[in-house]
Amino acid sequence: MQLADTEIKYEGYVKQHRQQIERFKLSEERMIPKNFIFNIKSLSTEAREVFEKVRPETIGQASRLPGVAPTDISILIGALN
Repeated sequence: MQLADTEIKYEGYVKQHRQQIERFKLSEERMIPKNFIFNIKSLSTEAREVFEKVRPETIGQASRLPGVAPTDISILIGALN
C-alpha cells in the first residue's frame, strides 16, 4: 500500500518531469536555418554575439552556449515561428 501512496503523491511531479523531457527532446531536434540572422533587438547583446560566432544548428545547441539565458532561447524560438 505504501508504494501506491507514494506513486499517487508524486504523480504530478513525474508528469511534469516527463513533459520537460519531451520539450527538451523537441528543442534538440528544432533546427535553426543556416542563413538565419540573429540580429533580433530583444536578444541580449551577449547572446546575439555568441549566436553569430557559433552559428548553432539547433535550439538545443543554442541553449547550452555560455552567456545565453533562457529568455534569449524563448526569444529565438519566437523569432523562428
